Amino acid sequence: MKGITKEKLNQLLQALSGDYQVFVPAKTSDTVTKFQPYGEGVQMFWQENTLLSPKDIFFPQTEKMYKFKTKGMSVDIATITPPDAPKILFGIRSCDVQSIDCMDKVFLTRGYEDEFYKTRRENTLLFALACSTHADTCFCTSMGIDPQQASLADVQMSDVGDAFALEAKTPAGEEVLKKFDANLVELSNPKIVPLDEILIHVDMEGVSEKLEGMFEHPLWDEVSSKCIGCSTCTYLCPTCYCFDIDSKLHGEDGTKIRCWDCCMFSEYSRMAGGHNPRPSKKERVRNRFMDKLLYNKKRHGQVFCVGCGRCVAKCPVNLEIATIIQKVKEAAI
Repeated sequence: MKGITKEKLNQLLQALSGDYQVFVPAKTSDTVTKFQPYGEGVQMFWQENTLLSPKDIFFPQTEKMYKFKTKGMSVDIATITPPDAPKILFGIRSCDVQSIDCMDKVFLTRGYEDEFYKTRRENTLLFALACSTHADTCFCTSMGIDPQQASLADVQMSDVGDAFALEAKTPAGEEVLKKFDANLVELSNPKIVPLDEILIHVDMEGVSEKLEGMFEHPLWDEVSSKCIGCSTCTYLCPTCYCFDIDSKLHGEDGTKIRCWDCCMFSEYSRMAGGHNPRPSKKERVRNRFMDKLLYNKKRHGQVFCVGCGRCVAKCPVNLEIATIIQKVKEAAI
């Protein structure tokens, strides 16, 4: 099997950077880790998953969609071409690979393809890194994910001690490994560093089906009373996809801009005329968890939680999805 010794990892990343924009997990401040372009001075972070997911590489927090110019009663529209530079996500974890599959279903299926998302997605290779350590808040195995094998990755990386083993999983992954074969070394009898037992376990069996009959359940009054509406959960979640579209106007010239939004904000569901079908925290909290655990399973065939543990780690009032799953399991109906 081929691989790269850890001491020569930078040489491989530099070689890849000649043909691709390479994103690596990095520490950007004392408290923030995220994927950012590889380059001089980047402090790479391999210990565990990043605080911020790589979702924004495909679905940016803010992006310009098109420009327009008004001329009396007519409007000229100038489309904006999505960036199509080839990219490599190097070191993405299994849970985040699965989250990209969720986002693919939102933006590329059911009769509509988002050209901005599609262009970025088609031009990005995924180099998944098997987990050899985990955070105390991870529960990906409970969501059916193997933390050491990302089934949708182009290349699977595994920690084998002083090196990373590399195994192509797709034709595109095989092609890139062949192209950069001179940077790789032959590994003899590599042994993958084992993963310690994950601490959090949730039982998803029957949860989606049970939620079908819990729309008016008093559970939502109970759990929503703790929520402070900060939206930390949705900002960190790798499968949240709510967005807003706004206009920036400068005289006759304007730009349409898409930006992340959040179903936990009261303004998100407010309609023209002021009506709001989700007027209180109860409706918004219920919608969030119903969407993750029921609605998307009915719409796309899978729950939209990947067990990454980000909301478990950062919700300031401990109102996170692992706890909600357990409460649903225990609820009397």
